[in-house]
Amino acid sequence: MVDFTLTDEQKALQEMAHEFAEKEIRPVAWEYDVDGTWPQEIIEKAWELGLMNNHLPEEYGGPGASYLEGALIEEEISWGCSGIGTSIGANGLAAAPVLIGGSEETKKKYLGMLAEAPKLASFCLTEPGAGSDVASMRTRAVRKGDKYVISGQKCFITNGGYADWYTVYAKTDPDAGHRGMSAFVVPKDDTVVVDKKEDKMGQRASNTATITFNDTEIPAENLIGEENKGFKLAMMTLDRTRPGVAAMATGISRAALEMATEYSKERVQFDVPIAMHQAIQFMIADMATKTHLSRLATWQSAALLDQGRRNTIESSHAKRFASDSCMEVTTDAVQVFGGYGFIKEYKVEKLMRDAKIMQLYEGTSQIQRLVIARETLLPRHIEEPAAATA
Repeated sequence: MVDFTLTDEQKALQEMAHEFAEKEIRPVAWEYDVDGTWPQEIIEKAWELGLMNNHLPEEYGGPGASYLEGALIEEEISWGCSGIGTSIGANGLAAAPVLIGGSEETKKKYLGMLAEAPKLASFCLTEPGAGSDVASMRTRAVRKGDKYVISGQKCFITNGGYADWYTVYAKTDPDAGHRGMSAFVVPKDDTVVVDKKEDKMGQRASNTATITFNDTEIPAENLIGEENKGFKLAMMTLDRTRPGVAAMATGISRAALEMATEYSKERVQFDVPIAMHQAIQFMIADMATKTHLSRLATWQSAALLDQGRRNTIESSHAKRFASDSCMEVTTDAVQVFGGYGFIKEYKVEKLMRDAKIMQLYEGTSQIQRLVIARETLLPRHIEEPAAATA
């Protein structure tokens, strides 16, 4: 039987994350947004409570949470502020390739580093000339004896300015397209330069930076998986992390729905609260449906991972639907507020700004449609294991 009834332990985890978002994040979220302030204190508190590094196995010092439990946490934290939530959760994206393909020594060293202290890691795939088309990346990794030398620039790197190490994708065979990519763990040193902090429309409490690697030398054992197999590793990683993005989008939608619902009961026009007008009721109903279905799609994509099953199409369904719905829900929430929704005093406008990035990172909505079309037109057996994801 299909059943998404949460266990008592999962409910307790969800409540703890909600309480943290309500008491530690919500009261300061809009201040952090205005100034683009780095939320170091909140990150440290989240780490102390075990709300960071959810998927790190216990053998590396992590809580060993399931993907569904991670989704529960990410929805609640993003209900508080998705920018701060991104800062808290970005370690998961950097750590996923290491968990999938790293050697035991690499896992113990670098995953253990995240578990031992509130340290950060960043995922470095995107470049100024290589966004959705990752195969056109220009960052190079050249083998020299027992080392690799990495040179190139990565952009839009979450937590890039504060990371202690990076998961970096680079070309080891520049003439082989996506078949010439490899992935590496790169510790931060003097050759790693933070070139630029982006001034963003939304999620302003998260750090997004341009990072340049200037002939950065790393041990050959920092290669993750096999040489020239980095593209497959990246796709396997995104299958595992897109449910988290969908959960974040669901959290933003839920916050917008709650604000719009509350305001519609208070705002009086034509002698009655606007919640009494059918036009508003239908908007609220559509927002509620989109939020609800976003959550269900998220949970299913996460549950498949927990069962060890391949979730490529489900993760793209969840990420595409939840992020597009998030943009729609937050836009409608601003509409419910009318002219006041356009004023920063009414905090719903922040949610609309935060929502936009959900359609962009970890694969745009258009890329998700490509994945969904490919999987639909060329379906694979439903029981194919997650490790076979291409």
